[in-house]
Amino acid sequence: MKLYQVRKGQFVYFNNELHRVYSVKPIYKQSVHLIRLKDLSQHLTNASEVEKYKPQHNDSFIFNHRAYTLHKDKRAESGDHILITNPSPDYMDHYTLNEIEIVSSVEPKGVITNKSNGVKHSEYILMVPGRDKDSNPIDYFDKNMADDLTGNDSDQSTTSIQGEMPNIGDVYKKQGSDPSIEAMIVAIHGETIFLGNNLELSLSELNDSEKWEFQYSLLEGVIIEEE
Repeated sequence: MKLYQVRKGQFVYFNNELHRVYSVKPIYKQSVHLIRLKDLSQHLTNASEVEKYKPQHNDSFIFNHRAYTLHKDKRAESGDHILITNPSPDYMDHYTLNEIEIVSSVEPKGVITNKSNGVKHSEYILMVPGRDKDSNPIDYFDKNMADDLTGNDSDQSTTSIQGEMPNIGDVYKKQGSDPSIEAMIVAIHGETIFLGNNLELSLSELNDSEKWEFQYSLLEGVIIEEE
């Protein structure tokens, strides 16, 4: 018997390319839901089909069509992207392993992100734009197969999405509403997001920080599969 364990946030290789696990839903046959980092496309698979990877200093990869190199010894500035590799959120903060967030402001002990999370400097690795010449590219599990995969995704279960896909159980707050409106995601169909209070939004609208702000998640997924 072989055991496979996958949890939300892990970096994994699927079909040789680097992804992040954004949700695990044990009730489905294809229980592992992935975001391919290079273009934020969505993929479905199961735990036995992925290879886990732990990102580290000097790794480089494409995120949303742009190259970045990880630097653990540099502190973030406003506008920078960070990769949260050592999450230890306070009770008011809501982030998980390997989330990528944008820094809104910098404080002595950490940063405040675009999702209003307070992240300590010891919890993240800075994503520096560009691929350092001596960096370790991690876009592909087998770099020799990279050319064969380029532009050939016709056999994959994929949906183009506008921004990172949220999860069922995520709670969002509507910006500028009076009275204040908070709603939880109860269903997702393609790029249509259904929230409580009979709200229905497009993914691009939900990801517009001027309209909706992520608050926290009520559900976390861990799955163990055996073969």
